[in-house]
Amino acid sequence: MYQIKQYIKFLFKATNQHGVHSPFVYNFVTKCLYDKKKYDAYKDLQNYRKLLQASKVTLQITDLGEGSKTLGNEVRKVSQMVSTSSSTKKEAKLLYRVAKYFKLSSVLELGTSLGVGTYAFALANKNSKIITVEGCKNTSNFTESNFIENVSFIKGDFASVIPTLRENSFDCIYFDGHHNKEATIQYFEALLPKAHNDSIFIFDDIYWSKEMTEAWEYIKSYSAVTVTVDCFHLGFVFFRKEQAKEHFKIRL
Repeated sequence: MYQIKQYIKFLFKATNQHGVHSPFVYNFVTKCLYDKKKYDAYKDLQNYRKLLQASKVTLQITDLGEGSKTLGNEVRKVSQMVSTSSSTKKEAKLLYRVAKYFKLSSVLELGTSLGVGTYAFALANKNSKIITVEGCKNTSNFTESNFIENVSFIKGDFASVIPTLRENSFDCIYFDGHHNKEATIQYFEALLPKAHNDSIFIFDDIYWSKEMTEAWEYIKSYSAVTVTVDCFHLGFVFFRKEQAKEHFKIRL
């Protein structure tokens, strides 16, 4: 019910490109978010999803986050997980477009799950370096066995892994796990030093719960954040010092 109420509020406040006056955000909306081109990579994303849906594998799950709202916390079928714990078709296509539009060469993903989002990032640039972190060893092992070369898999809880990352910066950090206010803020603040002027932080499920929305509002108010684009299911954060501080709600 919380998500439904928030979505109704979002629709009343959200706009399209016609309500955007920032050239940077206008281009992001029109050339990326609203890009209607049917990329060949979309077929690859769909085939990967079909592969997961046809899987007969059952995984013993260790859930370090808030857990699934529809699945149990112990044994889960991969074929069910792809529909409930992975990026949707629409989100995966969007992540692909974002990675392609901004020419992302280094990506950190917190929350691999079955790798649908990971695959979207990887397809956009075959020369990119992608690091994906998953708390459940069994899930990570299964996903890694299906995967391609330009992805590095790290198994462990986010709080323990983040301090060990040797990279000085990332073009993009995708927060897609542990849907909890305190944890989300903790990871955001811990990873801020790895943001450069053109980095993008993407937050999944910002209206998952009242707490997650509070975390999103806290992040928006942070002094280092200049522009945010709220698309309801995903929130985009930019640190461009040349931009005036503005917040946008964009209907997809």
